[in-house]
Amino acid sequence: MRAIGNFFWFILGGVVMGLAWWVVGLLAFITVVGIPWGKACFVIGQFSFFPFGREAISRKELNQKDDIGTGALGFFGNILWFFFAGIWLAIGHIISALLNFTTIIGIPFGIQHLKLAGIALAPIGQTIVTTEIAAAARRANAETTVTTLRNRR
Repeated sequence: MRAIGNFFWFILGGVVMGLAWWVVGLLAFITVVGIPWGKACFVIGQFSFFPFGREAISRKELNQKDDIGTGALGFFGNILWFFFAGIWLAIGHIISALLNFTTIIGIPFGIQHLKLAGIALAPIGQTIVTTEIAAAARRANAETTVTTLRNRR
């Protein structure tokens, strides 16, 4: 089912937005300072080509610890990203979503474009993993939280 969804996704806007992510990534690499953003663009661009069966998750949520992208520097990086590229990629995904919403079969694809628009606004500190890994990480975090709360009593 994922393969069929990814095939139709690719045709219904995934290829255009994936290439847009890669173009922004190339521009970021040219600046040298933007290399971390460029790397994120290529990862999310690949995700934008074939999103079904994978999802974006915070690295803090995945690893249960902070890193440079999930802390204050990541927040600052996301602010810079928002103004230079994030808003434009998000607008592209929103336009693609609206076009997909014009057909009944396109509604799930439009919803996926809206999810990618959210990622486009603040990608630093996120990573792309399979849906199963994301669910396992959330389950592990929930178990850790429950254990912590029980031990406080």
